[in-house]
Formats: sequence, C-alpha cells, structure tokens
Amino acid sequence: MGLRDDVKRGVDNTADAVDEAKHRAAAEGEKLRRETAGDVMTPGEKAKSAIDEAGNRVAAGVDHLKQDMRKKP
Repeated sequence: MGLRDDVKRGVDNTADAVDEAKHRAAAEGEKLRRETAGDVMTPGEKAKSAIDEAGNRVAAGVDHLKQDMRKKP
C-alpha cells in the first residue's frame, strides 16, 4: 500500500474512533439520565431512553467494526 492509502486509512480510523466515542458517551448519558431521573420519567420516556441507548451502543459497535475491518490485510 502506498502512503496515500496509509494516510486515508489513518484519517478514516480517526474519524470512526471519534464517532465511536461520541456514541458511547451518548449511550452512557442516556443510562445516567434514566438512573437520575428515572422516578419522574414516564414509562414511555424510559423506553425511548433505553432504545436511544441501545441505538447508540450499536452505532458505536459499527464504528469499531469498521476500524477492525480496515486492519485486515
């Protein structure tokens, strides 16, 4: 692989790592929100928060997988 490919891979991996961190932080934020405000949240709000958390965790996993796929020869 050439230098151009190495640079592109590095840029893509960095972007995916940042996206992964953002998704993981958002998922933890949803979990924390339910833990702190859970008693005043309606069941619908709790369910939406849990779904949002799960979606963010899946998105973080996808970003991590994309990085792993680039590591394969």
